[in-house]
Amino acid sequence: MAAVIDNATHPAFEKLRSHRIDSLNLDVEEYRHRKTGARHLHLAADNEENVFFVALKTFPMDSTGVAHVLEHTALCGSERYPVRDPFFMMIRRSLNTFMNAFTSSDWTAYPFASMNRKDFDNLLSVYLDSVFFSKLDPLDFAQEGHRLEFDKPDDPSTELVYRGIVYNEMKGAMSAPTSQLWQNLSSHLFPTTTYHYNSGGEPDHIVDLSYEDLIGFYRHHYHPSNAIFATYGNIPAHEHHERFEELALKRFDKLDIELPVRDEKRMYAPVRVDQGYGVNEGEDTANKTHIVMGWLLGHSFDLQENLEGQLLSAVLLENSASPLMRALETTDIGQAPSPMCGLEDSNREMTFLCGIEGSEPEKQKELEALIESTLQKVADEGVSEERLEAILHQLELHQREIAGDSFPYGLQLIMSAIAPMVHGGDPVELLDLDPVLETLREKIHDPQYIPGLIRRKLLDNPHRVTLTLRPDDKLDARRQQAIREALAKRKSELTSEEIAQIVDRAKALEDRQMRKDDDSILPKVDLTDVPLQMPEPEASFDGDISATVFARGTNGLVYEQVVLPLPDLTEEELSLLPYYGTLISEVGCGDLDYLQMQERISAESGGIGASFTAKGRIDDVQDLTGYMIFSGKALSRNRTVMTKLLRDVYTNARFDEKGRIRELVAQIRARREQAVTGSGHALAMGAAAQGVSPGAWLAFRLGGLAGIRSTKELDQSLKDPAALDAFCQKLTDLHGRIRQQAREFLVIGEEEQLPALIDDLKSCWQGHNGVESSLWKLEPVSFVTREAWLTSTQVSFCARAYSTVPVDHPDAAALTVLGGFLRNGYLHRAIREKGGAYGGGASQDSVNGNFRFFSYRDPRLAETLDDFDKSLVWLQETDHEYQELEESILGVIGQLDRPRSPAGAARHAFHNKLFGRSPEQRVRFRERVLSVTLDDLKRVAATWLVPEKASTAVVTGPEHRNLVEGLGLNIQEL
Repeated sequence: MAAVIDNATHPAFEKLRSHRIDSLNLDVEEYRHRKTGARHLHLAADNEENVFFVALKTFPMDSTGVAHVLEHTALCGSERYPVRDPFFMMIRRSLNTFMNAFTSSDWTAYPFASMNRKDFDNLLSVYLDSVFFSKLDPLDFAQEGHRLEFDKPDDPSTELVYRGIVYNEMKGAMSAPTSQLWQNLSSHLFPTTTYHYNSGGEPDHIVDLSYEDLIGFYRHHYHPSNAIFATYGNIPAHEHHERFEELALKRFDKLDIELPVRDEKRMYAPVRVDQGYGVNEGEDTANKTHIVMGWLLGHSFDLQENLEGQLLSAVLLENSASPLMRALETTDIGQAPSPMCGLEDSNREMTFLCGIEGSEPEKQKELEALIESTLQKVADEGVSEERLEAILHQLELHQREIAGDSFPYGLQLIMSAIAPMVHGGDPVELLDLDPVLETLREKIHDPQYIPGLIRRKLLDNPHRVTLTLRPDDKLDARRQQAIREALAKRKSELTSEEIAQIVDRAKALEDRQMRKDDDSILPKVDLTDVPLQMPEPEASFDGDISATVFARGTNGLVYEQVVLPLPDLTEEELSLLPYYGTLISEVGCGDLDYLQMQERISAESGGIGASFTAKGRIDDVQDLTGYMIFSGKALSRNRTVMTKLLRDVYTNARFDEKGRIRELVAQIRARREQAVTGSGHALAMGAAAQGVSPGAWLAFRLGGLAGIRSTKELDQSLKDPAALDAFCQKLTDLHGRIRQQAREFLVIGEEEQLPALIDDLKSCWQGHNGVESSLWKLEPVSFVTREAWLTSTQVSFCARAYSTVPVDHPDAAALTVLGGFLRNGYLHRAIREKGGAYGGGASQDSVNGNFRFFSYRDPRLAETLDDFDKSLVWLQETDHEYQELEESILGVIGQLDRPRSPAGAARHAFHNKLFGRSPEQRVRFRERVLSVTLDDLKRVAATWLVPEKASTAVVTGPEHRNLVEGLGLNIQEL
């Protein structure tokens, strides 16, 4: 590629090209470092949230998790910053909007984002030093990866055990059947390349990783010649280059790095695999088998191949009107389509996956026949051009939408460009989809185009694996027994010298964990760097139709919400709300059945939905208000049809397609059950807090552990036709009541679109006047909880909750700061570093008036609950430095100021106002946060966090039944 001369380019870099993408409102600039060959992709945008990302190609050829353990260990100290934990220390002394590190299947990345330039520069210097000049202390490897220790580290008479943060993280991750499903399928689809292995690490293999292996992997992979830099935002590329060169690159020469990146050897006949996954001993194994088929497709970085793969996946699986999704939803071979359905395009070669869960092992051939016959039918009959236009419309909308409410927008764009950069493709092509969408629009005129793709990529493609993953209630016991026996044998063979080494290392590690490092060598921001209050989006109000209107730069999209106060509901009606919200956009409407509605939604919008939201008053968490929200978004050219679509669903949705509703409830059950091992800490906190306020009780009953259990019970009950009839009738009655409520509207779009949008609303909703009815209220809630929820997991999730105060109470600010103070000063070290959990901390929830402690993927249980209490003793009995307080305040301000997408910021402002959270109240809270003192922290902890008043909940495996009963916790079976 020829270099482009640019006077602003730093001499160490050559500019390869610049490309304007109007649909994303940015310029893509590509550079190469002259000496090392390091690549730099800069997305120049008028956005103050600047993002940095550096990725190293990492292709492990075993499942020891070497890339993952290295990702952790690299952040534990570097040449310039030889402190024990610069990553977590910088989280505390920064105004970052995002900080993390990821291990993918074939790259490892270190990204961060900040809206403050000083903070960005601070983080850049720590990140570059951590990646390219890491210390990799053997004790950090022992802490982060794995180590052998005696159960009581200083007592060789106790059992030998494995400990380590990544070891426990992956025990938690691989407890989920879906993780095992993907890993097993990958290992057979990719028998010879890096994707055959678990890059995160299999717990049984992590313990085989040696420190020497880690060092060797680092030396081979962590070099600028193997690095891809990416940045986004309004800092010019040449300023980044100056820093990259000065902080790291000038010290390196080019290295020829040989990595095993190649295409998978093709199979010439399909393969069938049968494997087990662990469930609780004695658990009923009926209808718990997963059966999934996977095909290996072409290169992910070939844009044509990639978009054809996306097109194919959407044609077959996008929604219930798609032929393969319809077949999987309506078959009695299983209970629900597999969560694995779709296209996986992050690897070098893509995979197409489909299947079911809730089946039996002997149904494998039946499922294969169903999928093959469905594909054959689509190949024979083709797909209508209207349907294909609707799919391209979805691709365009997804490309245009500015996201960034949960993840920085610039980082999302970088993540979509990284796969082609790793694999040798063109990142610009993948970001600028408009030209290729035009090409696809031409191709879909040919009625044989899609049938040809289905034959070539699927029907005639022999590189196919069918995996049957069946439940085995003895598997976990066999695995645990094998680990115990191996460790017992290992212990019996230890020499006295080796025993002394294990004890000495445990002591050295504890000493290192307890050591107070000189953190003054790390750069920091302080309270003088905190910006003034971030500006709120300005809204106007149209009284004719009660519409709040925001003019925002939404890149050609419009957003609408219909907002209704909840009528007075019974407890049974309340329990229906999550199902009502999920089902309403999935059922028939007026004269259209659910299949026709799915097609209409896809063609006319970027999706519609309904959700329920409730909050207490700013001065009283016991006084709850709730709303039902109907939401939609669309490209601005579709604003009129989207407005009508929302009104039609609101007015005429019907709940009489009983077979459809039965299928959807089974799918809801499957998704909710799968969420437990990934969200165990949130579920445990919800269970612990259920008794502090009506909002917390409601969250636990509808979305928490009680909600998951009641969904299982509902799914079971709907096998009875009479129960199904009654359920559908209750949904119909609930819809009738909600529909009668008085309405208001939220409208977000670009300034020039708004007058037409408001006119559409007025003409569309004319004559649809709701009436104020008696509003929903919940009785006050106040009780103490002590529960242990047993489920299939190899790790625990612990939580403790205290009743505290609402957001406008003077103590709310100090309690909010206290969460970060306890995490930074005590809990992180006690629960993660010493205890080996993947994470732990504390936070104040001022919406529901409670303070919660939590641990995540935790090998311990009782000891962690003790650590929650010990942190409060530490708070009162230790002399603390002002800097610790300042860091916690910075963390809270960073969360308050976290940027949102243009539409997200408008939604946030509207919903704040809806629940009485005025700009004045938020200014008041911010000022209180900035003025919190160390004495305030001790005072609010002594006032509100009284151990005798604590509520406790844990999510853990059945092997801990006796332990949790001994702790006085009531057993709940999930």
